[in-house]
Amino acid sequence: MASRIVVKVGSSSISGANAGQIGPLVDALAAAYARGAEVVLVSSGAIATGMPYLKLEERPTDLATQQAAASVGQNLLVFRYQNSLDRYGIVAGQVLLTAGDLENPSHRQNAQRAMERLLGLRILPIVNENDTVATHEIRFGDNDRLAALVSELVGAELLVLLSDVDALYTKPPHLPGAERIAVVPQGDALEGIEIGSTGSAGVGTGGAETKISAARVAAASGTAVLITATSLVAEALAGRDVGTWFEPAEDRHTAEGSLAAS
Repeated sequence: MASRIVVKVGSSSISGANAGQIGPLVDALAAAYARGAEVVLVSSGAIATGMPYLKLEERPTDLATQQAAASVGQNLLVFRYQNSLDRYGIVAGQVLLTAGDLENPSHRQNAQRAMERLLGLRILPIVNENDTVATHEIRFGDNDRLAALVSELVGAELLVLLSDVDALYTKPPHLPGAERIAVVPQGDALEGIEIGSTGSAGVGTGGAETKISAARVAAASGTAVLITATSLVAEALAGRDVGTWFEPAEDRHTAEGSLAAS
């Protein structure tokens, strides 16, 4: 079992009608924590969580309103996580990052130092993009990419990218003949594979393409990656045969320039 794990969950999985999935997600994280693993959660959902309080029915398109929704939603989102973590006596630490933080060597080092200290203190870091100050020019674009870079930052052995689909398939899973891709060898270009988008329109920004791109970034740095459904997170963290596994490169490294290159 991996000793240092990053888990990424998207907006559509823990907001709106799916807000109840926070409890089972925390159950799975707590089980890994109890086994001695160091766990980092990268969670989207601040904007989606804040939207109802701004009386918004759809995700705002202008940056200022996104920032306002994130400001309200981030506080509520972490509160909901902590309320669930209290059942296990686990304390969460909030970490908000921008793309610029991981491009700037000094900021990157500070973020790395803080994360290491949190993990050493057995605090569960909850990471999100700092939407209230991020601009269109420096945004990660989606938290799958952020999760891959956080995995590099902390030297994670495993990155679990959660979705509303249980794995990658040879064609969109609702089509006849679609077959699960169990393993993606290092460097496999997945040629001939029809990748359908995942995620709920109007809430999240990610999809299958962003997950594959993020998985390749993390795997190239030496972190194994598993893509699976949020409903299967407990099985994923217990080492069951679920989802799609991206084999990691043999040589582990932290690519300082990966943000600009990816």
